Order: sequence, then C-alpha cells, then structure tokens
Amino acid sequence: MPGRTPSVNLSTRIRTARLRAGLSQADVAVRLGVSRAAVSNWESSAVRVRPSSQRLEEIALLTGVAWEWLATGRGPASPSGEHIAAVDAEWVEDPIERRMLQAFRAASGEVKQALLLMAEATRPDRRG
Repeated sequence: MPGRTPSVNLSTRIRTARLRAGLSQADVAVRLGVSRAAVSNWESSAVRVRPSSQRLEEIALLTGVAWEWLATGRGPASPSGEHIAAVDAEWVEDPIERRMLQAFRAASGEVKQALLLMAEATRPDRRG
C-alpha cells in the first residue's frame, strides 16, 4: 500500500481499499446503500465519477483505510496509533472514548461498519 506520497488516482485507491478489505463491488454497494454500478463507476478512471466527501468517509470506514489517503493519496493508507491526527490528541480526553477509538481503528472494515450502525442506532437523538 502507498506510503507518504500521493498514490495513483482516486479510482485506483478506492479499488485497492476495497480489495484489501476483501470486499466485492456488490458488498460495498449493499453496505453503502448504492448500486453496484455506482461502485464500478467510482473505480473506473475512464468514467470520472467521483463519490462525495461523505461517501469517501464511508468507504474509508468500511474498508479500514485512512480517509486522507483515500481522498488525496497522501499519508499512510492504514490508520495506526503512530499516525493519530492532531485533532484526536486534542479532543479525545475521555479515557473510554479513547479506548473505543483505538479498538475501532484496529477493527476490520466489517466490524467497523457493524459498530457504526449500532452506535448510530443508539444515539439519544434517534431513539423513539
């Protein structure tokens, strides 16, 4: 996987992230609620269809790659404890939240997606 220099193009990074996570285009489509054709278009350099920033964030979470790498090609592809963003160091003061963040970052793409769905479903503002 790429290191610190910009890596190829966005379509190639999306495909690389998907394959690295062991997901098919259909898997990604189902989990993101889009068509398989949309995923195929994102991965095609000929089509030049780009996912939104929010979709890129969802793809990064699903595949377990760093958002900055996926979106720009800069930085490490895999988030690790050695590359904690400055904002994390400043804002994550709660020890439980920090442990959750570390565990989340170490989880597979599938586990991350399941945890995200569970966390969103239990948010106080979404309860009936």
